[in-house]
Amino acid sequence: MPEILYKAAKYIRLSHADDKDGESDSVGNQRNIIDSYIESQPDIEAVCEMVDDGYTGIIFDRPAFKEMMAAIEEGKIDCVIVKDLSRFGREFTETGRYLRNILPAFGVRFIALLDNIDTLNDNGDDLLLSLKSLMNDSYCRDISVKTRSALDAKREKGYYVGNFPVYGYRKSDANHNQLVIDPYPAGIVQDIYRMRTEGMSAARIAETLNSMGVLSPIQYKKDRGLPHPTGGYSDSANSKWSATTIIRILGDETYTGALLQGRQGTANYKIKTVADRPEAEWKRVEGAHEQIIHKEDFQLVQRIMRLDTRTGPGGGCLSGEGKVYPFSGVLICGSCGARMTRKTNTVRGKSYYYYYCPTGKKRGCDKAAMLKESDLCDCVYGCIKAHIASIVSIESILEGSGRQKALSVLAGRVDVQIAENERQIEEIRKYKSRLYENMISGRLTVKEHKEMKAGYVLDEQRKINAIGMLRLEKEDILAGKSERLRWMGHFKKYEDHTELDRRMVVSFIQSIRVVSKTQLHITFYYQDEYEKAVALLGKEAA
Repeated sequence: MPEILYKAAKYIRLSHADDKDGESDSVGNQRNIIDSYIESQPDIEAVCEMVDDGYTGIIFDRPAFKEMMAAIEEGKIDCVIVKDLSRFGREFTETGRYLRNILPAFGVRFIALLDNIDTLNDNGDDLLLSLKSLMNDSYCRDISVKTRSALDAKREKGYYVGNFPVYGYRKSDANHNQLVIDPYPAGIVQDIYRMRTEGMSAARIAETLNSMGVLSPIQYKKDRGLPHPTGGYSDSANSKWSATTIIRILGDETYTGALLQGRQGTANYKIKTVADRPEAEWKRVEGAHEQIIHKEDFQLVQRIMRLDTRTGPGGGCLSGEGKVYPFSGVLICGSCGARMTRKTNTVRGKSYYYYYCPTGKKRGCDKAAMLKESDLCDCVYGCIKAHIASIVSIESILEGSGRQKALSVLAGRVDVQIAENERQIEEIRKYKSRLYENMISGRLTVKEHKEMKAGYVLDEQRKINAIGMLRLEKEDILAGKSERLRWMGHFKKYEDHTELDRRMVVSFIQSIRVVSKTQLHITFYYQDEYEKAVALLGKEAA
C-alpha cells in the first residue's frame, strides 16, 4: 500500500451571491469533485473538510478558513484542495499573498482542480495564478457594481431593501420589498409617541413598558421567529426596553410612511467597514408604505425632543416620576435668555410650584420675576384659547365673502415668485450665450467653458423645476387645498380643549419670554402665517 505523504484539507466555500440551487458551485458538487480527485491520489489523505457557507471570497475573515489556517500552523495539514481558485478567494492581492508567501512558508501544497493548479508539479506558475486571480477579482467588482445599481434603483422606487424592518413593520408576504404594519408592535409605537407628547421622558417610557411586560423590539422578533440582527446586545438574554431604544423609535421617520435608505454604506466591494454617507446620496421616498404615526405628531415629538428637558438637581425639568413639566424648555427669562427652572416650596405640608431664572443676579436678571405655576397655567391657557378663537374667526371669514379675496392674494404672491424665477432663467440664458463667444475670443479655455456651461444648465433646470412646483401650488391655492391655509387646522383641533397640558403647550408655543411678573411675550408656531392672514383681511379680520 502506497505511503500517505499529504494530509489534506478539503476547503469548500459558497457565498450568498452564488446560485445555491444550481449544481455548478453547490457544496455537494464541490465535495464530490474533491473526493473523486482524492480517490485517484493514493498519496493524499483527507483529514478534514472545511466549509464556509454564505461567505464572500473578497474577505478572508471566514470561520472555516481561519480554522484551516490554524490547523496548518499546528502542522496538522500540509495540503489544501479546492474545486477552483475562486473558492479559495477572489481578492487579487490577498489571494496572491496566501499562495505565494504564507502557504509555501508552511510547506503546504495547494491544488485547484478545475484550474489545473498544483504547486507540487510547478504548474501553479505565477502568471497563471495572477491571471486567474485578476479574473476572479474582476468578477467580484462587476457583481458589486450590478448589485449596488439594482439596490439604488429599488430605493428610488420606494422599495425596502433592508434585512430587518423597524419595530412596528414587517415585510409583506406578497412582496418582500414592501413594508406592511405589524398590528401589535405598531400599537406600542403609538403608545410611545402618546406618552412622549404627554410629558414622559424616554427613560420613564422604557420603565413603563418593562413594568407592563412588553417585549423589547429584539425580544419580540425573537419570540415571533421574525428576522432580527445577531451579535452584541441583540443576543443578550435580558435585552429590555431602554431610553436609547425609545429615542431611536421617536426619531425614525419610517413611522410616517417615509422610506429613507442608503444612509450608510461601504466605499467599495473590497472594504467591508460601513461608514455614513453624505445626505445628498440618501434615497428618500414619501408615502412608501402605510404610516403608523401622523406627520404632525412626528414633527411635534421632534420639537419636544429639541427642547431642553435635562434633569437638574432638585427636580429641574423632570419630576421624580420622569414626567416632563408643561413649560419645560419653553419658558425663557426675559432678562438673560436662560431657561427658567421649576421650584417647589412646601408650606405647612402643602406644595407650591414656581418658575424662576436660575442665574438670578449673576446676569442682572430681575429675581422678583418668580411666577407661580398655577397663575402661569391660567394665563397661558387663556392666551391659547384667545389665539384659537382669533384663528377660527379668520377661517370663518375666509370661508365666507373674504375667501376668494384671500385665495387671489395668495395666488398673486405665487405669481410673483414664478415671475422672479422666469427673470432669472432669462439672465442665465444670456450668460450661456456669451460663454461660447468668450471661449472663441480666448477669454475662457475649453475646460472653463465646459464647466461654466454645466453650472448654468444645472441652475436653469432648478429654476424650471421650481416654476413647475409653484404652478402646482397655485392650482392648490385656487382650489382651496394649499398648505398655506392648512395651518389653521393645527390650532382648531384644540378648540374644545378644557385643560392646559404638555401636548397643548408644545403644539402651539415656540417660546414664552417672561418680561416681568405681569408681562409675558408668547411666540406661537405659524406666527408669520397668522400675521399675514390678519394683514390680508385687514379690518374685516380685526
